Amino acid sequence: MKPALSEKDQAYPSDWQQFSQGEALNQAIVNVLQPWWQKIFGYYLLKVGDLSCQLDTSGCKVQHHIAVGRSSAGLMLQAEADALPFCENGVDAVLLSHNLEFTPDPHHVVREAHRVLRSDGYLLLTGINPYSMVGLLKCWPALRRRYPWQGRFFSVSRVKDWLHLVGFEILSEQRFFCSAMVAREHNEGMLQQWTERYFSYFASSYIIVARKRELPLTPIRPKWQLKPTFAQQVKGVSACQRADDI
Repeated sequence: MKPALSEKDQAYPSDWQQFSQGEALNQAIVNVLQPWWQKIFGYYLLKVGDLSCQLDTSGCKVQHHIAVGRSSAGLMLQAEADALPFCENGVDAVLLSHNLEFTPDPHHVVREAHRVLRSDGYLLLTGINPYSMVGLLKCWPALRRRYPWQGRFFSVSRVKDWLHLVGFEILSEQRFFCSAMVAREHNEGMLQQWTERYFSYFASSYIIVARKRELPLTPIRPKWQLKPTFAQQVKGVSACQRADDI
């Protein structure tokens, strides 16, 4: 297993159009996120990364949607995913869409999302599934200069380990969008629907929904006794010995 930390600067896509079938993948992510928007409430939703900023989150009931990235057209703040300009425990939800693949230190991105989230806040994270046709095509040298093959693909189980390590509880995981993402157009015929239903484990993308958990530590006061229990037991033993002697 290769280390997650990379010393090389990763090329980050600034638009879904840079992906083959990027618009179809964008719409698929919006459809998968839609049921979760009905369960998340609060004041601030943080959309981290240029790709996250371009996702339609109008169905989310959180009042303010803040787009943070590098060079996307709809940015509200310009910042890196691993150095968010927000205080601790300040936002109710964080959306990280296909961000870990194109960052040198994905561990730090996860820790930064955990830092800015309030207790019981939601993290919604999408990425490329390495156990898919897209993951297999990464071995083809001709595709390594194209998106998404320029990035590094991390498995669902590995990302979940990172989330558990910093204090997230995994609520759901789902694989979707069964496509090799080589052709320009995405075919949504009967074969595509059948593949989505029976071979979803090998789908090209995945989503993980996690929640920040913080267990409060309640100090337990000791119960003070006038006489220690050990002294009472010693007295009881000595009394029994006297009775035996008699």
